[in-house]
Amino acid sequence: MKAMLLAFVAMGLVAVGADLALDQIGFSSSDRGSSGDVRLDDG
Repeated sequence: MKAMLLAFVAMGLVAVGADLALDQIGFSSSDRGSSGDVRLDDG
């Protein structure tokens, strides 16, 4: 039981750490999925 709880905590820490690290280097989904070549209509 202790090993499973420790694994869940470790998995959460890795997920949060990876999210923060990838966000810092500019590899977020909004940065990768958008471009400056999009035209939006005003109406």
